[in-house]
Amino acid sequence: MESKRQQKHSKLLQKELGDIFQKEAKSLVGRAMITITRVEVSPDLGFAKVYVSFLITDPKATYELINEHKKEIRHHLAKRIGKSVRIIPEIAFFADDSAVYAQHMDKVISDLNIPPAPPEEVDEEEEGD
Repeated sequence: MESKRQQKHSKLLQKELGDIFQKEAKSLVGRAMITITRVEVSPDLGFAKVYVSFLITDPKATYELINEHKKEIRHHLAKRIGKSVRIIPEIAFFADDSAVYAQHMDKVISDLNIPPAPPEEVDEEEEGD
């Protein structure tokens, strides 16, 4: 379980990285929309796992592009939070597949063929009361 300090740091990183991807890193990722879904920070605040999801793009290619420009993204982050934190964490990006999984489960549930309850069973229960 994360400490309050780790949680505060995670929220700060999530907000700032989101802003970086919206504004400064547009040249790196093109027209892809990137969402920072979650950030997990190590207890010493020196390492951050950043979970990202993608829209309007090929996720695999964008993920590789982000990893290639990890140093530049970290540099942008350092400019933004360098005065308020001691250590700019090393960043590892991970694809967040929860939205894809949710869509898959939604499709599975909507494809289920559940027959309605027979009306006789409802009538028998009412008579028994």
